[in-house]
Amino acid sequence: MAMHTVLLKIELDLPDEMATDMLGQQLAQLAADLMVDTAGTLIPGPDAGGRIHLKGELGAGKTSLVRSFLRQCGVTGRIKSPSYALLESYAVSNLYLYHLDFYRFSDPSEWLDAGFRDILRDNALILIEWPERAADLLSDPDIFIELTYLPAGRHATLSALTEKGLKWLTALTLERAKLQPN
Repeated sequence: MAMHTVLLKIELDLPDEMATDMLGQQLAQLAADLMVDTAGTLIPGPDAGGRIHLKGELGAGKTSLVRSFLRQCGVTGRIKSPSYALLESYAVSNLYLYHLDFYRFSDPSEWLDAGFRDILRDNALILIEWPERAADLLSDPDIFIELTYLPAGRHATLSALTEKGLKWLTALTLERAKLQPN
């Protein structure tokens, strides 16, 4: 993947599954521009949409983070890993959510052959696991997340590569600072 200028990078230790879930929920809140409607339900706002790429070894927590992200956006029912299907899609209100997994690709051009370029539109939230399998055929995401193993838990490196991603990570940093005990 061709990585361009990193506008902001934050590093987080995720000591357990609950911390990974919280990160997914916080990212969903920002990327889906979630707001409460008159019935008290979270719904996507007018600034919803963007792209997040996730990198990490098998079992590093990519799919777990995406599941908590999708749940926060209002996706109900079973959330399957797209490892075999390559793509799982969801619609919440007027927002399309696409979860792609390129793990099974052996050649970068396979993502083009699969027709995925057509879903990379502005009115969607796209989460891609194993984006490096598409090499430099993908443009930079708003946020690039790399998950690595720690002796206890995981380590997440989040990099903002667009202005939208910078806005999200700045807000995430501020929100996490509010949650930290003094």
